[in-house]
Amino acid sequence: MNENLKIGVMASKLGEARDRRENKKAKSKLKEKDTRRLIIEAAKRLFLQMGFDKTTVADIARELQMSPANVYRYFAAKSEINEAVCMDLLGKIEAEAEKIAASRSTATQRIRNLIGAVEKTYHKQYKFDRKLHDLIDAAISENWAIMRWHNERMTEILEQIIASGMASGEFPQGDATLATGLVYTACIRFRDPRLIVAFEQELEPTLDQMIGFCLTAIGGATILNFPSKEDRT
Repeated sequence: MNENLKIGVMASKLGEARDRRENKKAKSKLKEKDTRRLIIEAAKRLFLQMGFDKTTVADIARELQMSPANVYRYFAAKSEINEAVCMDLLGKIEAEAEKIAASRSTATQRIRNLIGAVEKTYHKQYKFDRKLHDLIDAAISENWAIMRWHNERMTEILEQIIASGMASGEFPQGDATLATGLVYTACIRFRDPRLIVAFEQELEPTLDQMIGFCLTAIGGATILNFPSKEDRT
């Protein structure tokens, strides 16, 4: 076998070995991802039954027929599992919001649909999945980082809608970021699960009335050009 052929064979074997290592690594990552998902789903089922605060890592491990030590390979603490389940719930809200923002409806209708979808999700959760509602309540009350990230993402999505309305001429030109902050704050009763429950029996203002109020404000260009706090100092 000449020297070039030997080099070629060796390079081929090295390449095959590298591919095997990469495939093994990819399978390992996929398995890890799948196991994390199984843990999250098991935790969610138990949270629904017992509540997140009463569910232990041992309970989750038992549900999956694995040892608690194995669960800790994927989550360093029970609090991380709480956050992962909460993130899963919030992620579904964000996905629905993104779908609404990307729709071909008017900006007005998309704002109404977005806030309405959030209210409907939390109201349904309170009625039928009370213990998951308690998890979200804790995340808000205790100011978990994932809740802050969620609010930032929802604000970004709402701003996309308002900015598109300004760009299309549906709304007058103005500060889309300021307008978003005003709308997001004004609609807190319809997007905070605690307030949705607290004001459940209050007939007014309705969501449509509040959205109408916000759109009237957006239509007033002078409101959107108020000086910022920094400009007033």
